[in-house]
Amino acid sequence: MSIAPYQGPSVFGYETDMPLRRAAQISVHTSPLATLGGADAGGMNVYIRELACHLAQAGLPIDIFTRRTDAETPEVRAICPDVNVITIDAGPPEQLSKTDLFPYLPEFAEQMALYSLRAGVRYDVVHAHYWLSGWVAELAKRYWDAPYVQMFHTTAHMKNAVAAAADRETDLRLNVEKRLLTLANGIIAANPDERADLIWRMGVPTEKICTIPPGVDLGVFQPLDRAACRVELGLGLAEKVVLFVGRIDPIKGIDTLVDAAAVLDSSGSRPTFVIVGGDLDSDGAPIGPLAHVAQSIDARGVASSFRLVGSQPQDRLPVFYSAADVTAVPSRYESFGLVAVESLACGTPVVASRAGGLRFTIDEGATGFLVKPQSAPALASGIEAILTDEGLRGDMSANARRSVERYDWSSIARQVMHVYGRLAEGHRAHFCSGYDVFAMTGSD
Repeated sequence: MSIAPYQGPSVFGYETDMPLRRAAQISVHTSPLATLGGADAGGMNVYIRELACHLAQAGLPIDIFTRRTDAETPEVRAICPDVNVITIDAGPPEQLSKTDLFPYLPEFAEQMALYSLRAGVRYDVVHAHYWLSGWVAELAKRYWDAPYVQMFHTTAHMKNAVAAAADRETDLRLNVEKRLLTLANGIIAANPDERADLIWRMGVPTEKICTIPPGVDLGVFQPLDRAACRVELGLGLAEKVVLFVGRIDPIKGIDTLVDAAAVLDSSGSRPTFVIVGGDLDSDGAPIGPLAHVAQSIDARGVASSFRLVGSQPQDRLPVFYSAADVTAVPSRYESFGLVAVESLACGTPVVASRAGGLRFTIDEGATGFLVKPQSAPALASGIEAILTDEGLRGDMSANARRSVERYDWSSIARQVMHVYGRLAEGHRAHFCSGYDVFAMTGSD
């Protein structure tokens, strides 16, 4: 007598159950569908969306849980085949500061569990993004008997090391992150610096951490015709263009970029600085944090050198990268530096802070320059060197795309799938044996 194969959700402990039938990702404070460059919407949003879609392409359906911030958003939205974004009611349906979300995390975990019951699904592994999501994953253990892997994207410890006093993270975040280092079943670090910090300063066992960087969509981010891109953006063909892309956040070092523009202006070099990120009103005037940037630009007397274009859709970013002569990434800290990788994929060299993951992304002198963080003269010098030497810029541009091919999303997704599989099989150590994207380049 034949027995039909089981077609229902995976059941823990059932001996014929296949590992990795479905996975959950958690991003409490920001949705992968949020407009990039806005509040709390940047590289992490891109990471979650792209990783989920590439995992689904490899055969693993993904549900991404995020908090409701308005009354109109549907509970379930598909962003690509076999990937759903699930909007969870936890706290008031409005935008809240990250610092105000912690009291709503138990409700978030409970509502996640209720959704999975209504939908009739079970998750073999959970991937938590940022510390708030990590705590939700820990709380969800009482409902889901599934292991979880934690990715901080940036830690309070690393951020506080470079942040001004007013921008320092709370003791609550510091303490929760320390607990998650012990409680999480596995940890993914975005670069060797983060891994070393977690091991040597935070005491995490080496076998519990896997270093896997984010990826880049090389099909979207590729060199475009420079002249056509400049015409589209209203930039002169002979204009020297410096690009900044990112959230308007002090850790991104925009103050250093403005000061560098003043240094270049005083030396007689006046490139155009294009800032992609932040919000504009209906008349195109900067609002919110971007308005403060505009005020600082005015105060430094370099307003004529800047164009503030606000947030842009991801698929439009290659036009900006391809139009620029150089991309500036003056961050005080970056766990990875996705903007730098996107720029290089489009053939545009980068001048970036020698900080965090940027040290492992930029090939010094070959695809760009690494400079001292928070040093306007150093940033200005690196930018000017590329702008004034066409041969150097051409060589860097030729090297750029090849240098980031190792970050192709299909490769990154395979590495994450490997970690998921090890966790689902019951392993609690040595998740990433055989995978080291940084070793492929000889970076140290």
